[in-house]
Amino acid sequence: MKKISLISTLKKTFKAKKATIKKKSSKQITKIKKVKVAVKQKKVKVNLKQKKTKIKKKIVKSNIKSKINKIDKKENPETNNLLRIPKSNEQKPEIKKVKKQDTEKKEYKVKDYVVYPKHGVGQITEFKKMNIGGIEIEAYILKFEKDKASGMVPVNKQSHLRPLATINQVNKCISILKSKPKIKRSMWSRRAQEYEAKISSGKIYELAEVVRDLNKGDDLMVDQSYSERQLFEKAYDRILNEFQIVLNMSLEDTQKKLDKALKRNLEKQIEKLQQPKASEEVSEEIAK
Repeated sequence: MKKISLISTLKKTFKAKKATIKKKSSKQITKIKKVKVAVKQKKVKVNLKQKKTKIKKKIVKSNIKSKINKIDKKENPETNNLLRIPKSNEQKPEIKKVKKQDTEKKEYKVKDYVVYPKHGVGQITEFKKMNIGGIEIEAYILKFEKDKASGMVPVNKQSHLRPLATINQVNKCISILKSKPKIKRSMWSRRAQEYEAKISSGKIYELAEVVRDLNKGDDLMVDQSYSERQLFEKAYDRILNEFQIVLNMSLEDTQKKLDKALKRNLEKQIEKLQQPKASEEVSEEIAK
């Protein structure tokens, strides 16, 4: 009988275990590979389905467009004929040169006073026919005495001008000037834009509103900012010029009427400005 050593028996057992482990691992690897292949096949199938749906949608759209075009061709055969005209027979549109400007009936006469929104009250001094760039133009020539400037307004754009206010409109403006100011709580930059738009509109009621809202009454003019004072003076001068012509009064009398409505007294303001100067002089004398 051969002697069986412990080392040989142990070696045999370890070899058997290694073989079983290798078999198990190989089986697991084959399973994982099969799963991966199956997943890839599913993805490919999904992608193919998506592509098929996209192609079907495109085909449907193209069929609908072709049907619509066929219907249009049946309904409008003239357009099809136009589309088939060869380039040699194409006619270029003729460009007609304007020799004379479209005219309208004259609403104003020479020596009439009118209001031009951007410049205020002006007088029509002349009616001219001119040729500018080969085009005949009929225009009013306006003179602005205060600005010492003249302007030209074509007759076909006389809608931009407006006649002077009536006495009833002047009275309504005075009632607006007497009313309480309506000042918004928005930023000054936004309010200034609104006031500027009202002044450039040329509407007498809007001018009166600007004068009323920016008026400081008997308060010192120092309280106003430069831009605020500038807007006030612009609106005040325009409404003053119009009032003077409509009421047929002197400049001083119309100014007094306006200041009375606005509760402005320039003499009091001058006195207020002079009072602190006088008090400073007295204090300097006492100090000496």
